Amino acid sequence: MIPKLPLAEWVEAGVDWLGSNLSFVFDLISAVIEGIVNGLSAVFHFPPSLVLIALIAALAYYLGRWPFAVLAAAGLLLIDNLGFWSNTMDTLALVMTSALISIVIGIPVGVWCAQHDKVRKIFTPLLDFMQTMPAFVYLIPAVTFFGLGVVPGVIASVIFAVPPTIRLTNLGIRQVAEDLVEAADAFGSTPGQKLFKLQFPLAMPSIMAGVNQTIMLALSMVVIASMIGAQGIGADVYRAVTQIKTGQGFEAGLAIVVLAILLDRITQYIMKKKRSV
Repeated sequence: MIPKLPLAEWVEAGVDWLGSNLSFVFDLISAVIEGIVNGLSAVFHFPPSLVLIALIAALAYYLGRWPFAVLAAAGLLLIDNLGFWSNTMDTLALVMTSALISIVIGIPVGVWCAQHDKVRKIFTPLLDFMQTMPAFVYLIPAVTFFGLGVVPGVIASVIFAVPPTIRLTNLGIRQVAEDLVEAADAFGSTPGQKLFKLQFPLAMPSIMAGVNQTIMLALSMVVIASMIGAQGIGADVYRAVTQIKTGQGFEAGLAIVVLAILLDRITQYIMKKKRSV
């Protein structure tokens, strides 16, 4: 009989080594993430709710005209009326931080994969692993390295949400027509000129689709992140589940649905605007 591999012991030994030798790195990461979350949260909490609702409705009108503006205003007024405005803004700060970090990491990695087949072959199974591993598993190392609170929630969200941006950036750049790339090379374009003036503009619909999926996946992690101390609307859902308060859970879940619809529609309309320009 083949003896059982001590995989769990290897993983724990690796985690212990990282915690002992790279604690200063985790402290730096924690400080940066907390700064971003707190900064965005302060921005979202600064204006009165009605002022921010009016600004978002104006953005919705600019992107999608009256139907979207009315939907945005009605949904946000409902959140305010139910008493979830403050927690929704905390959730929005958490989601935007996770999405921002995912985009900053995902687009360069996607470009790297598109330019080098060997890199793509290395990252493909890693991305498969990240997307198929249960999201709860990510909470364990995140809590081990960063403790409880907002930071491990953001880290877990980034791991869960970054693959679509990497995949679709890689796909979009690879789908740029070969004859256009050859023409750019023939005219003496540098790699940077070819990337930013040809490949990026043509791949932008695919890249924005990846960004849209990343934002939605980051939002889907808010309830899970609340289990390790991340504040926001997810904490209300988790509290309602543990206390079996169906009505409160429905209200908090409805606030998440409204926020998800708004973020999804805003990114979709931005894509349409870019295509029409």
